[in-house]
Amino acid sequence: MTFARKRVTAFAALAVAAAVALTGCAGSTDGGGDGGGDGADASITFLPKNLGNPYFDTSSEGGKKAVEEFGGTFSEVGPAEATPDAQVSYINTATQQGVGALVVSANDPQAICDALNEARDAGVKVVTFDSDTNTDCRDLFINQADSEGIAKVQIDLIADQIGGAGEIAILSASANATNQNAWIELMEEYVASEYPDITIVETVYGDDDDQTSFDKTAALLQTHPDLKGIVSPTTVGIAAAARYLSTSDFKGQVALTGLGTPNQMREYVEDGTVTAFALWNPADLGYLAAYAAQALIAGDISGEEGDTFEAGDLGEYTVGADGVVLLGDPFVFDADNIGDFDF
Repeated sequence: MTFARKRVTAFAALAVAAAVALTGCAGSTDGGGDGGGDGADASITFLPKNLGNPYFDTSSEGGKKAVEEFGGTFSEVGPAEATPDAQVSYINTATQQGVGALVVSANDPQAICDALNEARDAGVKVVTFDSDTNTDCRDLFINQADSEGIAKVQIDLIADQIGGAGEIAILSASANATNQNAWIELMEEYVASEYPDITIVETVYGDDDDQTSFDKTAALLQTHPDLKGIVSPTTVGIAAAARYLSTSDFKGQVALTGLGTPNQMREYVEDGTVTAFALWNPADLGYLAAYAAQALIAGDISGEEGDTFEAGDLGEYTVGADGVVLLGDPFVFDADNIGDFDF
C-alpha cells in the first residue's frame, strides 16, 4: 500500500483530492475519443485491480484530472474482485475498442501478459502503475516510491518527533516479508549514518495481524521502559500500535510513525496519538500514469531509459531502467492535510 509526495513542506496543490478513493468511479466514457493536440488517439482506459476500492478511486481521479488537462478521453473499467485473471476480459474489450492506452494495476505479474501483448500488437500503449507486470508485457511502469525513499521518510519522521535522540523499535509485518526487510535494513543503515543518538533496540513482527501487532506493541513498551518511538512500516501494524497507544499512559510520551492510510489513521492524528506518517499519494500516481500514457500515444517517448516527458503539475520525469518511472518521495500525512484524503 500510496504511498506520493509532500516535499516536506507542501506537496503542490494536488494534495490531491487524494480522496485516494478506491472504487474509482471517475466517470466512464467509451474509448476512442480523439484528444491529443497532434491528432493522436488520446483515449485512455484505467484498469485498477478492482472497482469499489477507495485507493484506486483516488488514483483514477488523478488520472481523470490529467486526461482532462491534455484534452483526452478518460474511462475506467475493472472487476469487482482482484483475482489474477479477472482483468483479462477488460483488456480484450479495450483492445477491440482501439483505445489509445491502457493504464493497469496488475493483479498478477504474468496472468494478464498475453492479453496485454495482444493489445500492444494492436497499437495500444500499456502503462502499469502501483503493481507491475513482467517487464515484457508493458511499455512503462509508474512506481510509487523506491525503498530508499520509504526508509528515509520514516526515520526522518520519528527522529523529528523524538528530538533526534533516544531508543526506538520497529513493528514490522512478517519476518520473511521481502519489502519490509529491505526497508528495515535501509532504516538501520540510515540511522547509523545520520542519527548517531538514535538506537533501534528491537524489531518485532506482528504478521500483519491486528491483534498480534497490538500485543507486540504492548510487549515493546513493557520490555523497553525508555522507548521514545515506534516505526511501523506496515498499514496493519501502525493502526494497531496507534490503537494501543491511544488508550494507554504512553499516549503523547511514545511517538509512532510508519506507513498508513488516512482513513485508518485519521482518528489517531486528530486525537494526538500520531503526529505524522507516510505513504505515497495515489492521486498523483494516477495523474503521472495518465501523462505517461499520453506521451507514449503522442510518440514523445518510447519507454526507453533516458526518455523524458512533462507530467502537468508534477513537472518533468525521466524513464529509468526497465521502463520504470518513479513518482517520487512518499507523501507525509499530518493534521494539516489528512482531512483532504479519503482512502
